[in-house]
Amino acid sequence: MKRVLITGAAGFLGSHLCDRFIAEGYHVIGMDNLITGNIANLEHLFPLENFEFHHHDVSNFVHVAGELDYILHFASPASPIDYLKIPIQTLKVGSLGTHNLLGLAKAKGARMLIASTSEVYGDPLVHPQTEEYWGNVNPIGPRGVYDEAKRFQEAITMAYHTYHNLETRIIRIFNTYGPRMRVDDGRVMPAFFSQAMQGKELTIFGDGSQTRSFCYVDDLVEGIYRLLMSDTVMPINIGNPDEITIGDFAKEVLDMVGNGTVSFHPLPVNDPKKRRPNIDKAKEVLGWEPKVSRAEGMRRTYEYFKTVVPNIQEVKK
Repeated sequence: MKRVLITGAAGFLGSHLCDRFIAEGYHVIGMDNLITGNIANLEHLFPLENFEFHHHDVSNFVHVAGELDYILHFASPASPIDYLKIPIQTLKVGSLGTHNLLGLAKAKGARMLIASTSEVYGDPLVHPQTEEYWGNVNPIGPRGVYDEAKRFQEAITMAYHTYHNLETRIIRIFNTYGPRMRVDDGRVMPAFFSQAMQGKELTIFGDGSQTRSFCYVDDLVEGIYRLLMSDTVMPINIGNPDEITIGDFAKEVLDMVGNGTVSFHPLPVNDPKKRRPNIDKAKEVLGWEPKVSRAEGMRRTYEYFKTVVPNIQEVKK
């Protein structure tokens, strides 16, 4: 049985990855310091013999006994509300944490995949964003702690590949959503759903003309798995190119949940105004493209939020 270490395992994406690798027959070692993760996301795996959990911060030395075939590094705060609250930890997990795990991969002869992000493109001047675009990032702005942590993560990963011949993979993840998202994580989809379900105004920053492209979590996990098993070393965008303005997205949420209103607030500093992946490489190299429509993905996500958010609209009915 092959063994895989997944960091950030108790988080939204990490827990779905644990499920996938368990389903594929791996022995899964989940690791998380639970600073933003939720152990409840993994409780269904605890009875399994081929799953184990380590409560550990990868910014400190990482030891895993026995052989390792793969390491997937998904430990990091991933929403502005988190990384603005814990900026130092965000920088450390992207730098020290990545360094520790690359060292572990080298020692074990494991292949390592790192979770980078569309945020390496910053507030892009190229649209849609291709992997060749170097980005437009403010390193000392409020979002710089996350953006630069991920850019450094890519740089040191490529250095280990080049200098140590380590097998590495780099995924640049665009906006992803689905069950197990934290309601209070500050990202637009859980924010809109929870506000609408509680009868509150939907908070739109800016005038609503900025765009996002939402990828359902099952599609993302499939892309991650294919990239890990490929021989592609250079970064690959994984996301859904179906672009929508925030204003139009708010209308879709309100139509799904019930009537409601929106309120407009100033756009945060360095908030990207456009976000859409060019996924030509993913199609060509991995044979991957998203399958779940936004309408279907939102329906599934709404069903999840019904279990964690009181729905005022339904109570009124």
